[in-house]
Amino acid sequence: MNPPNIPAAELLELYRMMCRIRAFEDAAEEASKGGVAAFGQQAAGQAHVRGPLHLSTGQEAVPAGVCRHLRASDYLTSTHRGHGHTLAKGADLERMMHELFGKATGFCGGRGGSMHIADFSVGMLGANGVVAAGIPIALGAAQSIKIRKLDAIAVTFFGDGAINRGPFAESLNWAAAFQLPILFVCEDNQWSATTKTGAMSAGEGAAARARSFGIEAAVVDGNDAGAVSETARQMIADIRAGKGPRLLHARTYRFKGHVSVDPAVYRDPKELEAALKSDPLLVTAAQLRAHGMDHAGIDAVMQAARDEVAAAIKTALRAPWPQTDAAFSHIQDTGAGQWL
Repeated sequence: MNPPNIPAAELLELYRMMCRIRAFEDAAEEASKGGVAAFGQQAAGQAHVRGPLHLSTGQEAVPAGVCRHLRASDYLTSTHRGHGHTLAKGADLERMMHELFGKATGFCGGRGGSMHIADFSVGMLGANGVVAAGIPIALGAAQSIKIRKLDAIAVTFFGDGAINRGPFAESLNWAAAFQLPILFVCEDNQWSATTKTGAMSAGEGAAARARSFGIEAAVVDGNDAGAVSETARQMIADIRAGKGPRLLHARTYRFKGHVSVDPAVYRDPKELEAALKSDPLLVTAAQLRAHGMDHAGIDAVMQAARDEVAAAIKTALRAPWPQTDAAFSHIQDTGAGQWL
């Protein structure tokens, strides 16, 4: 495989982020099933990650390629499958693991768990359990940027299933009408929960729908981190230059079921087998070898990521649980009693 037309150092940084995301997802999956032994912690027998766990295994190139060109001052919204987006935006991996474990030392004090992580310090406005709900939130952030004349942009990640919901069309219209500084990123993993997206989506997809609103759009191989990075780089530069919204449609694949305990028996095993041959980590590793990097160096990157995750698990297991009275904090009571 020929290396992409980007410096080897940048390709290596993309690979490093992808490995961190993959290692995090692997550990989270194991922890949700009652163990973390593969990461050096002998604490099996109970689920350390409780509740729904939506993994982004196989989709790592998209957040790595897009978020590489973002600043801490830029805003980002995510989906229910948002661990990779959050890490790529700059959130601390250890605090993320604590949040998944429900510990008081997590980003949201253990309240958010897997689906509702947020870190405002890096512009991560939150993952979201409602399909397409993060899109208008990012739109509002973009409107705020324009009103306040800030040097920033907003980015929203969403899946292919979200393009069939009203918030997507409404947000495209608003963004185009007011020329807002926002990048829409369709992370097309081909499955909407347990349904093949193509079977219920009319037309040519997210890019075509964006163009119908006058928004420039591009379709890219979402398993090629270099291709994603180069396309995102130009789009983000255009948005920062005041040229209005853009949409990036990245075609990728979800290796796991809808949630971590979903065996995905509705999927043809041959489809998964074919998709695994285009694993974004394998693609980027091959490109790094074409740049002259040896197998040992590439393997060391993944091992470093696994070591980082293992250290995070160790502290998460020892971290304190939230105090009981914490359940009564951060509760909106504005207007309480006015209807009594």
